Amino acid sequence: MTGIVKKLYHVAAFGWYAFVVQYLYAKGKEDPPDGIFPYGGPWKYLTFINLIVQMVFFGLASMKDLQPLGKGSKVTLLCLTKDLLFSVFAFPLGLLVVLLFWGIFTYDRQLVYPASLDNFFPPWANHAMHTLVLPVLLGEVILEPHIYPKTRNGLAALGVAGLFYSGWVIWVYVSVGIWVYPLLGRFSTVGLMAFFISNIFVVIMLYLLGQTLNFRIWGKDHETRAKHKT
Repeated sequence: MTGIVKKLYHVAAFGWYAFVVQYLYAKGKEDPPDGIFPYGGPWKYLTFINLIVQMVFFGLASMKDLQPLGKGSKVTLLCLTKDLLFSVFAFPLGLLVVLLFWGIFTYDRQLVYPASLDNFFPPWANHAMHTLVLPVLLGEVILEPHIYPKTRNGLAALGVAGLFYSGWVIWVYVSVGIWVYPLLGRFSTVGLMAFFISNIFVVIMLYLLGQTLNFRIWGKDHETRAKHKT
């Protein structure tokens, strides 16, 4: 029964994220409200990148569920790719988006989600992008164990991704003179560097949280069981 629930969960999550991503692409063809500019498209927003990561992960999870039981190289590679994507990117990035968005929104929504967006994105879309990611990820943690890479390797990959995105945000600003997030315009150069570094630190903590939850729920032998299933 657990296996069926897990398969249905993965398919449903993949379908949900595919729908949300398609919806956002369709909205991108409309005239944007104040607070959104065309350069870089939706790819300049961490929220959209996160949705793509979640969609790809649950797509891989669904593919793995449909594979016949065995230990073939293709199945093993699929499992390793899926686990790497979840542990290093999907879980910490998803939690970062939720915590960072609602933390800033609570302080001053104009710094991250101006009121002009309320007439562009309906409330359900806002929660699809910034709220439901959290319970969906926690459901995945509960339903299936994941094999984590060596901690130093996982953190290194996460750090590189964080630096790459920070560089991308700065590039967008240099190119058009507008910050992707209004909040960034409030910082001095030193403050900006501190903000980016602190966010990388936070996402590293979230990576370690995911690793800890995986261990606490599934025990130290979860990797052996997971490898046996592949």
